Amino acid sequence: MTTSKTTRTLERVIESIPTSDGAGVKLRRSLGHTQRLRLDPFLMLDEFSSEDANDYIAGFPAHPHRGFETVTYMLDGHLRHEDHLGHRGELKSGAVQWMSAGRGIIHSEMPQQEQGRMRGFQLWVNLPAAEKMKPPAYRDIQPPEIPVVALPGGGRVKVIAGTLMNDGRSMAGPVGGLATDPLYLDVELPAGGRFVHPVASDYNAFVYPYEGGVGIGPAGAARALKAHHAGVLSAGDRIDVTAGPEGARFLVLAGRPLREPVAQYGPFVMNTREEIDQAIRDYQSGAFTRPSD
Repeated sequence: MTTSKTTRTLERVIESIPTSDGAGVKLRRSLGHTQRLRLDPFLMLDEFSSEDANDYIAGFPAHPHRGFETVTYMLDGHLRHEDHLGHRGELKSGAVQWMSAGRGIIHSEMPQQEQGRMRGFQLWVNLPAAEKMKPPAYRDIQPPEIPVVALPGGGRVKVIAGTLMNDGRSMAGPVGGLATDPLYLDVELPAGGRFVHPVASDYNAFVYPYEGGVGIGPAGAARALKAHHAGVLSAGDRIDVTAGPEGARFLVLAGRPLREPVAQYGPFVMNTREEIDQAIRDYQSGAFTRPSD
């Protein structure tokens, strides 16, 4: 018996809006520019891109996080990460840092360049209640660790998290084994190129083009999605993306929803207001920098 596949369609568009964060870094925020614009388990997506050092040079001085994960993907440029535990990581072009803030971390992300282009993304991924108070940890993933797979019809895919299913073969990225089971792909297609990929039917998914526009959905019925907009996809068990006449580069993100209440206050993401109040007290009292019991 053959089971038919259901192609996901473009259900909702979240436009990115210009904003700033840190000490004045200019960026575009789609998911998360209001707390109602989330897609469980994803909380926020920021895109930063500028060749003007004035837009990024002030960086992100020391600031706290609790209860979720941050994923920083550098396309171009050089950032240095440092935290209160004494860890340091270098994020250069093509690298990824996957950090779990857990019970609490105070860190900074500062540019290590005074000119040239700095471009990339930061994604926030929620943690389940059972993991929100685990010890903080992170991985610095260098470009050679990230598989780059050529597509049969032209183009390529970088597999950051999850598994790429391509032409009857699979390729796992360096990040896996997480409660949200994220899929994080960076796809490049030539003009008119097509990318079809399975996605678990009970996972939430979105597409974010950052160069060129795309069409979302089956051939003949695709809906257009412009660059710098997040396209939230309907239910289904595969995605179908076609590049526009100038080609396209886009992120594909999918994950297992947690289906838990979300309470957020700035850099703290917990399940209840009481837990947020405790996070604020812990930060103000210095508990973030003390070892856990």
